Amino acid sequence: MTHEKKTPLIRLAKRDGMEAWKIWCIRVGSILAALLLGALVMALVGTNPVTAYGTILSGALGKKTAVRQTVKIAIPLLGCALAIAPCFKMRFWNIGAEGQITAGAIAASYFALFWAGRVPGPMLLVIMGLAGAIAGGIWALIPAFFKAKWNTNETLFTLMMNYIIIGVVRWLQGGPWEGRKGSQIIPQFDAAACLPRVLGVHCGWIIVLVLVVFMHVYMNHTKHGYEIAVIGDSVNTARYAGMNVGRIMMRTMFLSGAISGLVGFIVASGANNTLYDGVAGGVGFTSITVAWLSQLNAFAMVAISMLLAVLEKGAETLQTRMAVPTSISDIITGILLFCMLGCEFFINYRLIFRKKEGAK
Repeated sequence: MTHEKKTPLIRLAKRDGMEAWKIWCIRVGSILAALLLGALVMALVGTNPVTAYGTILSGALGKKTAVRQTVKIAIPLLGCALAIAPCFKMRFWNIGAEGQITAGAIAASYFALFWAGRVPGPMLLVIMGLAGAIAGGIWALIPAFFKAKWNTNETLFTLMMNYIIIGVVRWLQGGPWEGRKGSQIIPQFDAAACLPRVLGVHCGWIIVLVLVVFMHVYMNHTKHGYEIAVIGDSVNTARYAGMNVGRIMMRTMFLSGAISGLVGFIVASGANNTLYDGVAGGVGFTSITVAWLSQLNAFAMVAISMLLAVLEKGAETLQTRMAVPTSISDIITGILLFCMLGCEFFINYRLIFRKKEGAK
């Protein structure tokens, strides 16, 4: 007796392609769905959704000071997303940007604390930036070397290295670099070690915009970018073509870590003017969302970073003006991110439902 295998009720099929206008309709629809779900959450806690959304926008973009704070939030997000983009395109899952930012901040802080007054201000900032980039690059190179040599799991390796370098900062706070004894605080940087302001915001925004152009050219119009794309598509194809996959992995990770380390310098010197264990502020993880939502497009990252910065700054205003709990603001942000990421599923896949027997 033979049994016919039943067709599943729902099947997934990879889409061959979709028109650009349909893709944008899905993305816009996902944002509208997120806004409606967020409005439902706010209504359930007794908050007027229209007023709440208006407060978020005015809190992030309503005044010059608010806009400056929003841009300040977006700078490290954008810089870190640019840093991890080449790794992700290569399918090397670098989850250690948080630690690479911290490593860069430590190196930059050393020169800020002990070289201020010994060299001219502009030269000091250049030295701090270079030190941050080199330290971040070296910190990223360690898991890349182990991956290339022994094929270790880069996700766990890079993740665990975050905690090691954060522990180093805590040791510095309570030990060699502690300011007032028992304070567990590293002293503020000298004015010469702080990034100058341009249009009311530290000039880190200029640095990351230059990086946007650089990364776009690097990933799309250079031999290195082509090699990264080939490895991302198929490691075996890359090897067959004569590429040294291990060397390319290490080179790409060093670049990724160097940009993250530069972001660490920008945050320490431009935003905080000191070093502490939370210097990265979760940016290394949030930037993963920025990179995926932008489909690793450097210019799209600018818009996504600003959107998340608007949500973060606006959520702070929502809490202070309307006494909305921080958890509600986090829920709304989470819903928006979930819908925006989820829409990519419907762009890449389609659902096929089983037809009823006898249906044509």
